[in-house]
Amino acid sequence: MKNLKKNLKAVNRELKALTTKTEKIVKAVEKLEKAQATQKRKAPVRKAKKVAKRKAPAKAPAKAPAKGTARRKAPERKTTRGKGAATATDRVLSIIKKSKKGVDVPTLIKKTKFEDKKVRNIVFRAFKQGKIKRKAKGVYA
Repeated sequence: MKNLKKNLKAVNRELKALTTKTEKIVKAVEKLEKAQATQKRKAPVRKAKKVAKRKAPAKAPAKAPAKGTARRKAPERKTTRGKGAATATDRVLSIIKKSKKGVDVPTLIKKTKFEDKKVRNIVFRAFKQGKIKRKAKGVYA
């Protein structure tokens, strides 16, 4: 019984110490809030400055190449797709549009012969853009 009373008194002392500490912290926070509120009121209003537009420096005229030296043209870029060829997204969307009931991803993979991840990314992007809609779970139209 004596141990219990000692323990209770010790707990009571610790609780009192904690309450005084929290009260000090609360007072400090209130002081900070007041200081910040007064700083906001005292802050001067800044007027917008007029910015002068700078003129672009004059360009020097291009020099003609010396006689006997010819300028090289940049090589033409070769594209993997020919003119009028559809992108992967176009191919997937055309298959989806042609189907009346809707298409799931495995059939799109079979028809396009693309990798699984590529088809899923195309379907995800097209769905987010609103180009296709979900008819059921995993079925797109």
